[in-house]
Amino acid sequence: MHPKTRYVFTASLDVDPAKEDLFNEIYDTEHVPFLLKVPGVLAVTRATFEPDATMRIDGQTKALVAVGEPKYSAIYELESADVLLSDAWAKAVDQGRWPKEIRPHVRARRHTLKKVMR
Repeated sequence: MHPKTRYVFTASLDVDPAKEDLFNEIYDTEHVPFLLKVPGVLAVTRATFEPDATMRIDGQTKALVAVGEPKYSAIYELESADVLLSDAWAKAVDQGRWPKEIRPHVRARRHTLKKVMR
């Protein structure tokens, strides 16, 4: 984690299967680069949900339970929660092909903001 990270913002979602290739291309080549230019955005990590994940706990192997968890997530490391209210953030999230070519095909969108404890 970046040493200046004070907040972690997550954006999780599902996208129509027919648009997944376009979604990943635009996310990687446009959406993330635009957001990384926003002052106070320190890092972005993308992840996909592992539906068959298991773990060892209490001497047993157990399935991880995450009912309704979206397939895709992005984790944004922020210097301040105010980054999400900035004009630069608002401009970046609506830049490029994202609003017209991807946003209409997104569902189960979840956003969270967590303060880093250190």
